[in-house]
Amino acid sequence: MDRTKKFMLIVSISVFCIFAGFIVYNWVRFEALDAGQIFFTFIALSFIFNILTWGNHEGAGEKDEMDLHIMAQSARIGYFVLMVLASLILFISEGTGNFNQITNYPLLILVGLTFVILPITEFIYKKKFK
Repeated sequence: MDRTKKFMLIVSISVFCIFAGFIVYNWVRFEALDAGQIFFTFIALSFIFNILTWGNHEGAGEKDEMDLHIMAQSARIGYFVLMVLASLILFISEGTGNFNQITNYPLLILVGLTFVILPITEFIYKKKFK
């Protein structure tokens, strides 16, 4: 890893730690969470993993066959992990497993969409090649 990439990694880790520190401080001190801080903490974390994986905070540059395979497999696995996590967040945040007691309809719709996005995308993509 050259100096520029190491510098980008150090900056990304520092930004992540600063945002995460502010989140913990605000939660402990004021018992409040800031959605903006949480969002940007996830952005900083994605930069860290892009730098570690591809050597660039923007992701893969020129892609060879192995890079394309890694991206395709990780996208599919990531989709299913996101589906499970969204479902868990729905049931944990609502405190129930009974669908009739769920009141957070936007999150319920989001979880429902996680089950249909992949089949719809595959359907459209397959039609492109027929």
